[in-house]
Amino acid sequence: MTASTVGVATASVSKAYIGVGSNLACPVEQVRDARKALNELPKTRLLAFSPLYRNPALGPGEQPDYVNAVAAIETELTPHELLDALQIIEANQGRLRRCFRWEPRTLDLDVLVYGDRAIHDRRLTVPHPRMGERAFVLKPLLDVDPDLDVPGLGPVAALLSAVSQASLQRVDDSGDAL
Repeated sequence: MTASTVGVATASVSKAYIGVGSNLACPVEQVRDARKALNELPKTRLLAFSPLYRNPALGPGEQPDYVNAVAAIETELTPHELLDALQIIEANQGRLRRCFRWEPRTLDLDVLVYGDRAIHDRRLTVPHPRMGERAFVLKPLLDVDPDLDVPGLGPVAALLSAVSQASLQRVDDSGDAL
């Protein structure tokens, strides 16, 4: 007798990739704490976590550099449940959501890819918008899954080869350049 024959639904497991970034309040520590929090998400297993990379902040004004990474996970959470869980992690690490799009952040967690799904609604766009233009997303994504084919965009290796990596600098867990 299988679960479906007795009316019990089996949970679907999806592979997802999470962008992790911080440029406030000890960014390397923020990213390390985010890794721990991702590892503790319910119905989720952390598969891989990329090396850390430092890069200049995007947008107007002067800001500290960001430290970025990517996590690969397997999850039974739906895309929106995952988004909600990520926003709780952000809030627990001091993230304040305001109107300013390019503001500095203690922690920024983004659903980059969720299985082979394309999602576009008022709360979530997957694959993440502009990820194909950003070396600080693509390089750590390549580190965790060099064979990834981003839905609607193509192979991560090809995407990375089309963008400049000049401002990207790998750092160790203390934040020092390697």
